[in-house]
Amino acid sequence: MVRKAVIPVAGLGTRLLPLTKALPKEMLPILDKPVLQHTIEELVASGIDDIIIVTSVRKALIQQHFAPDEDLDMRLRADGKDDLAEALEELASLARITFLYQHGPYGNGTPVLNAARIVGDEPFMVLWADDVFTSAVPRAQQLVAAYERTRAPVLGLMPMEPSESQRYGVPVVEDDLGAGLLRISGIIEKPSPDAAPSAFASIGGYVVTPGIVAELERQLNRHRHNPEGEVYLSHAIHEHAREYPVFGQVIDGTWWDTGNPLGYLRAQFAAALAHPEYGPELRKLAGGSQ
Repeated sequence: MVRKAVIPVAGLGTRLLPLTKALPKEMLPILDKPVLQHTIEELVASGIDDIIIVTSVRKALIQQHFAPDEDLDMRLRADGKDDLAEALEELASLARITFLYQHGPYGNGTPVLNAARIVGDEPFMVLWADDVFTSAVPRAQQLVAAYERTRAPVLGLMPMEPSESQRYGVPVVEDDLGAGLLRISGIIEKPSPDAAPSAFASIGGYVVTPGIVAELERQLNRHRHNPEGEVYLSHAIHEHAREYPVFGQVIDGTWWDTGNPLGYLRAQFAAALAHPEYGPELRKLAGGSQ
């Protein structure tokens, strides 16, 4: 059973500079909630409320956002704004959040290793905090269902255009088990369109097992002998898949990558247009500008 999740947030957010020089990209708003809160709410809706956020000293704002604030609560209630006070109280009790500072070599496998020592010997979810999914069934819940079916590592996949292959890790698909579940034997990082082994992109979302953690530890040991080496989650999954079962789950939904300017704008506009109050007004504005 997948009971815990890890969210790495220590990255610099360079694709969104200068906006993210002081403001963590994970705190950029989608309507009235930061991206990270959408991710945590997705996990809670999927039955996972024990969450480790791997952060850095630059991102104290994230901890402040999820911390209780008794002074603000009293002020809001004194002003008759009980609905806002209750919303903030619900935010502070949304999940059991542990904050951990990232330490180790470069690569997105490092925060996973940092958190794995707390998680222990059990499978856990890994989500990036700049991904937003809209779907009838939460993306995390789809990944958990795939893990329960296979009892093996699972990575989230989305269909891609061939011209996009150089932006993603592309899985080597061995078998289609139905309902979007694919058996994979490896991941090719950013292949050219003519070398892409499938029409799927590996996007945010993983169920990581102790076997994947062991492979990350081997990468870390190699780094100790070669300081130029890096620790990557996709490399660990690729190596593990050479000997053991690994699966990909094609996510049924829409994916917004808010870590780049265009993706963030698309996510913001999509959320606003879907809002029952804001959507009609924005459509009027768009119609008037034509």
